[in-house]
Amino acid sequence: MKNKIFGLLLAPLLMFVCVLQTEVAVAKTFKIATVSPDGLGWMKKLRDGTKEIQTRTEGRVKFKIYPGGVQGDDFTVLRKMRIGQLQGGAVAASSLTRFYPDLQIYNLPLQFRNQGEVDYVRARMDERIISGLDAGGMVSFSLAETGFAFILTSEPVTGLEDLKKVKAWVPDGDPIAAKLIQAFGISPIPLGLPDVLAGLQTGLIDAVAVPPIVALALQWHNHVKYVTRLPLMYIYSMMAIDKKAFESISAADQLVVREVLNRVFSEVDADNRRDNVKAYNALLAQGIQEVEPSAEQLLAWRAQADQSVIEISGDGISQASLDIFQQYLREYRQLDQSSAAQ
Repeated sequence: MKNKIFGLLLAPLLMFVCVLQTEVAVAKTFKIATVSPDGLGWMKKLRDGTKEIQTRTEGRVKFKIYPGGVQGDDFTVLRKMRIGQLQGGAVAASSLTRFYPDLQIYNLPLQFRNQGEVDYVRARMDERIISGLDAGGMVSFSLAETGFAFILTSEPVTGLEDLKKVKAWVPDGDPIAAKLIQAFGISPIPLGLPDVLAGLQTGLIDAVAVPPIVALALQWHNHVKYVTRLPLMYIYSMMAIDKKAFESISAADQLVVREVLNRVFSEVDADNRRDNVKAYNALLAQGIQEVEPSAEQLLAWRAQADQSVIEISGDGISQASLDIFQQYLREYRQLDQSSAAQ
């Protein structure tokens, strides 16, 4: 009888302990790193979003943000994620190719000609990229435009012959970027992001291809004189979280994180587009001279870019993704021509 009574008293206690253990198991602090300096508008949005997540999950899900490259560049962040020191990063998409090579489809040189083409293709292909990363072990959210990369140089560059004379930077550890540069007849100089400014100051490099907001934020614009008015490639970023770490929180909390971070990065996507227009104008206002290829030179640029796409697609991007991408570009251009004819 005493054992029965003891068992009845013990059962609620055991249930309480089990519930407590379940709550502890789903609590998580995600350590997230980025090379972006603190204080930027998008960083404030991210911090506000993570506070909202903490509130809505009653403290079960928290984020600790490491800005300004204190955890290293994008590739270092990914290495630290692999060993569990970090759970995620806000990184350039190109750094995630090992998880889903096809995500570099948007980075192919001179394939997008304007923002209308970007919007049309992204509306139809973003989800393919997000799903591909998920299958590769990375949870990601709405893609955030970093913008069109323009060539910033010490000497004017309008034609391919000019380009072959430059000492061009590529991100250290990014073989795809190196291949793109080499396709244009340039021997790339790989440097980690923190070393680029010193490279420009010392003359080790004299050319960078980045969106205007990046050039301004990192102060690289102070060490170049010219910008070539040619959207060389489209660059985007994303928040990526290790899938195993993400799935350690409850399904309900996962929904909250997805909802908030998708909204945050959708807003960042729109903000960056507006800010890049302002940043490009700011470059010109600060004395950087704009140069533009002639019609003949532009044809040569595009022919070389198309050749590089053929080479790269055979060594990374799947033919299926390339076919889909090019089909959407053709569709948009046909619609655009029809609209212009009316």
